[in-house]
This record gives sequence, structure tokens and C-alpha cells, in this order.
Amino acid sequence: MEIINDKKEKLELEYPCSWTYKLIGYEKEAIQNAIHEVILEREHSLTHSNNSKTGKYVSMNLDLVIQNEDERNFIYEALKAHQHIKIVL
Repeated sequence: MEIINDKKEKLELEYPCSWTYKLIGYEKEAIQNAIHEVILEREHSLTHSNNSKTGKYVSMNLDLVIQNEDERNFIYEALKAHQHIKIVL
């Protein structure tokens, strides 16, 4: 059996590329505001993904074009650190 996270290989991406971040938070509007603060007026697509069974959480997909790995990691870390976003996948 192969363990997925046990690989030492680095993900090879060809930039620029389309990238999707899945964001989980408490409110749709708060997630939208967080995205605006992180990526400003950059072209992107934000779609509703799911609500938790209890309705406490909402998940959304953020799609945008990433120019390089540093940018991809910066956006990930900035979204992850935002107070209105609980989880970034």
C-alpha cells in the first residue's frame, strides 16, 4: 500500500496555471471579504461548494491564474492566516 503524503517528490507545475483553493469559513460574505483583502482586484472566480451538515461552515472554491510557485504559496499563506477563513485546501 502506498501512502500518499510519503512521497519525497515535489509537485511539478507549469506556470502560469489555473489553481483552485478550497476555503472553509463561517460565512460566505466573510470569505468574500477575505479574498478581496488578499488578492485585491485580481481576476478570479468564486463559487459556493458546500455547507456543513449543521450549517456552521460554508466552503467555497477560489479559482485564479497563478504566475509562479511563490505567488501560489503567498496566496495560500495569506488566506490561511486570515481571521475569517478557518481552513484552506
